[in-house]
Amino acid sequence: MSRLLDLARQPLLVALALIVVLLIVGELLSPGFASPTQIMRLLIVAALLGIVAAGQNLVILGGREGIDLSVGGVVSLSAIIAGNLMNGQDAGIPLAILGCIATGALFGLANGLGVTLLRIPPLVMTLGMLGVLQGLLVVIRQGIPSGRAAPGLSQFVTQPFLFGLPGIIWLWVAIGLLLAFLLSRTVYGYRVYAIGSNEQAARMAGVPVAAMRVSLFVLSGVFAAIAGICLLGYSGSSFANVGEQYMLPSIIAVVFGGTSLAGGKGGYTGTMAGAMMLTVLQGILTTVNIDESGRQMIFGATLLLLMLFYGRGRAMRA
Repeated sequence: MSRLLDLARQPLLVALALIVVLLIVGELLSPGFASPTQIMRLLIVAALLGIVAAGQNLVILGGREGIDLSVGGVVSLSAIIAGNLMNGQDAGIPLAILGCIATGALFGLANGLGVTLLRIPPLVMTLGMLGVLQGLLVVIRQGIPSGRAAPGLSQFVTQPFLFGLPGIIWLWVAIGLLLAFLLSRTVYGYRVYAIGSNEQAARMAGVPVAAMRVSLFVLSGVFAAIAGICLLGYSGSSFANVGEQYMLPSIIAVVFGGTSLAGGKGGYTGTMAGAMMLTVLQGILTTVNIDESGRQMIFGATLLLLMLFYGRGRAMRA
């Protein structure tokens, strides 16, 4: 029994097992749910969530109750900027990518400076930034579809690119490999875990804590911007609130993957599995006609259950 309990507390194993179970349930509810075509679509949607969760993962790993609630706003703004710069033309892709990444980095920098220099709690700082972004989006477009994705971007996201898989899947894999290397094989990664585990000890050891924390928020903004570009390619056009759906699921994917909300423990591999699990779950909820408000309630309850099951923060590390 103790062996089973130990296995149940391995987030990656639990996520993979739940993905299989959910696919079976989905197939029973709607024949064809687990077909190759549908699984490919689920992978594309999971990649979008997983890219957003990559930045969220880094911020949470950095500790001090770090969390980025502004990722949905950055996704929305980046999708609109990319759509306007491309306007259906492949020639606009390079400028759109540069513009969106710069925008995401700028808002991430603002979050990081607010948290480190002004000592505003991350939850409050990023929630306030989300409000700023939402207001900016209303001023820019007032909810009207803005711009169009370039054909090349849409093909990259939705069509086979290499070995029968869309380009966004390879992009997600590349991000996963990059973060695995960054967190486990570089000084930067060691410092992330250090400030997440014990900020005071890290500072005494010479780690530039403030600069590290700012960089984590900048990376979160960059990853959210990349997701916004890819989301434009997936949907073809963008709306002012198109990224709101990613705020809560990105946190759940990180926690489900085994990362402590107090920081200093976890990694991105489990987050990738958590993103896939949530995507399959969302597909099932859509199949049984659960609307967006109902899905958000279920996601919120899922986060609470995960906190109870895996434990929270420093208590978990102890």
